[in-house]
Amino acid sequence: MSPNRKRKEVSEDEMDKYDIPLTSLSHGGGCGCKIAPSVLSQMLADLPAPFANPALLIGTETSDDAAVYQINETQALVATTDFFMPIVDDPFDFGRIAATNALSDVYAVGGKPIMALALVGMPIDKLPMETMQKILAGGASACEAIGIPIAGGHSIDAPEPIYGLVAMGLVDPANIKRNSQGQAGDVLILGKGLGVGLLSAALQKGNLDDEGYAEMIAVTTKFNSVGVDLSLMPDVHAMTDVTGFGLLGHLLEICRGSGLKAIIEADRLPILPTALKLAKSGVNTGAANRNWASYGDDVTLPADLADWQKSLLCDPQTSGGLLVACAADAADDVLKLFHDQDYADAAIVGSLADGDAGVTVVI
Repeated sequence: MSPNRKRKEVSEDEMDKYDIPLTSLSHGGGCGCKIAPSVLSQMLADLPAPFANPALLIGTETSDDAAVYQINETQALVATTDFFMPIVDDPFDFGRIAATNALSDVYAVGGKPIMALALVGMPIDKLPMETMQKILAGGASACEAIGIPIAGGHSIDAPEPIYGLVAMGLVDPANIKRNSQGQAGDVLILGKGLGVGLLSAALQKGNLDDEGYAEMIAVTTKFNSVGVDLSLMPDVHAMTDVTGFGLLGHLLEICRGSGLKAIIEADRLPILPTALKLAKSGVNTGAANRNWASYGDDVTLPADLADWQKSLLCDPQTSGGLLVACAADAADDVLKLFHDQDYADAAIVGSLADGDAGVTVVI
């Protein structure tokens, strides 16, 4: 199926279940499916405090990427889960992207994945068996690429296609990287280019060319495995991955957890080439607008910031890059590590400073 195939509305009676674009069966795709940050906060507001357990090294306190439970002096279990509706129509690519995205949260705390469980929801009355098999095969392929098994899972008959993983890994407790331990003076480094949300929006409208589709697949199926090596660097203080809340949303989690403010230099942001063209042409996403409505009060923008720059700051990423806060004198080493492992777009994008938790964008 061509990636820039035009979408059309079809009735149940008209549906040819052997030729249905996956994205036509879902109301949103990839990490753009995430519940808006402000709504999620309200949902969680009245939950009772979690049961205190000294072995739980990372829980829900700072909206970190994964839970971490200490097993012994040198080992802790990393556990996380992520799933979403199709971001592309190719079922194998959808499975690969969803699996890569789920595994990213293990890498984001410095862990190394060891196994996964599949989470599967499929509209079995609308999709052929071959399509569903290809989704599962794509996820299995991603896990095989890093040498871990999918050891089981759970499946349901669902109205929209859903796929993802429960991902588990191991980390030395001494090497855990939280999102809450940034330090004033730290440099912020982003590991992948922004713009996946815009590429996804263009795809859904049939306006993404082959070059843009290739960019999208390349960035969303590249593992954030550099996180394992970053965890060994003492001068790397905080780390997270940028996904559905956009760069600003996940940076704000670092700021709130660390009790610091951040300065982002808009002109230094790495942006995927096709996404840059789309942004400048006025393409935006509903998820980006929801993100801004959720946290815009904590962000200061310059008067001359272009609308397209603002949209990219809030653009929901799927399998986005690691965002690293490191000591300034370690920035060159961190960048070299990224570049040596083929994260060509990795770049310094800002810094942390003393002040109330929030983000100031400068040009």
